[in-house]
Amino acid sequence: MKIDTSKYISLFEEKLRAALDFWMENSQDDICGGIRHCLTRDGRHFSTDKGVWMQGRAGWAFSYVYNHIEKKAEYLDFARSCIKFAKEKCFDPNGRMYNVVTRDGQPIEKTGEFFSETFYIMANTEFYIATGEGEYLAEACRVYDMVWGIYKNPETDPYKASDNAAPTVRQLRPFNRPMILLNVTSLMRDADPARAELYDTNSRELCGIISNFYRPEFRATLENLGMDWEPVLDTPATRITTPGHDMECAWFLLEEGIHLGDGKVTALAKRMFDDAYYLGIDDEYGGFVYQRDVLKGPVENYETETKVWWVHNEAIIASLALYLFTGDEEYAEKFTYATDYSFDRFVDEDGEWYYALHRNGEPISSRMKGFIYKGPFHTIRMYVKCIEMLKALENKQ
Repeated sequence: MKIDTSKYISLFEEKLRAALDFWMENSQDDICGGIRHCLTRDGRHFSTDKGVWMQGRAGWAFSYVYNHIEKKAEYLDFARSCIKFAKEKCFDPNGRMYNVVTRDGQPIEKTGEFFSETFYIMANTEFYIATGEGEYLAEACRVYDMVWGIYKNPETDPYKASDNAAPTVRQLRPFNRPMILLNVTSLMRDADPARAELYDTNSRELCGIISNFYRPEFRATLENLGMDWEPVLDTPATRITTPGHDMECAWFLLEEGIHLGDGKVTALAKRMFDDAYYLGIDDEYGGFVYQRDVLKGPVENYETETKVWWVHNEAIIASLALYLFTGDEEYAEKFTYATDYSFDRFVDEDGEWYYALHRNGEPISSRMKGFIYKGPFHTIRMYVKCIEMLKALENKQ
């Protein structure tokens, strides 16, 4: 089958503008700065807490829309506010970032992970591309180099958890760290071509690391491996595959493989997506499940009994990217299926997606649009990337 590009371009553009309006009208914090993103369906705030992830994600998203869709000054104003809030309020004295803060920036929660930093890096890179203001590139480079150092040698991390919080019996290598670093490294290269060789070197290393998590014996990508790079099959928690992560990582890999001219990386992207798509499909109710146990045991995470918004966002992006790359109409069918299912069930009239549905596709009762880990990121990114890919596809047809 062929994709009706004009139909989907029109749909994505309409919903993107509606979603942008929803966030612009309801989430800007004109008093303390940054984004307030814990929102009900009608745009009311149900919490004053702010996720640090979301300051970076929103800073990136509105800069990205400015760079790729429409150069509206208010998008950059909002992005600048988010980045400024993160820089001034979300770092602790040792140089690492918090995870959750109060509305005015007092710390509530901190973890040893570096995801707050990675989204902050993304915001600074995209904002620099938009404005050419060198301080943002310098800040992105500073934090990127710190995070890369921590990833390569955790002993350099200025944040030290207590011994009681650091188990040693079952140490694991998580998939999500090299995955997010691959995406961030790609964005750094876009903003900082002077260090392109460094980013290409890091990218090749990350692609190799990620390949260890794809396990052909299970036709799945595991969320964790043992320190020996082998699966740990003793407990459901270490047998988990998350199809949404894998489909997201597949398009990260595809983009990097194309850039590097590395057929092994693009082939890995295709295998990772193909297996994640089929593992994720809910044959009974449609859409994609949140997680699976690769040994077909029960999944402990209750979210697997719901349909989660971002999983479907990533299925749409990845299937379209693979169709554009391969021309294989199998991916056109996957894109059409994922898009039609999602837009029929997840997307509200304002263009923003519900956080979750019941497994049968009915919205959960809260129908909330934002919480600590949801804001204008996955959906906005999906709309923008798909509009660009659909236009590229239209030019090829």
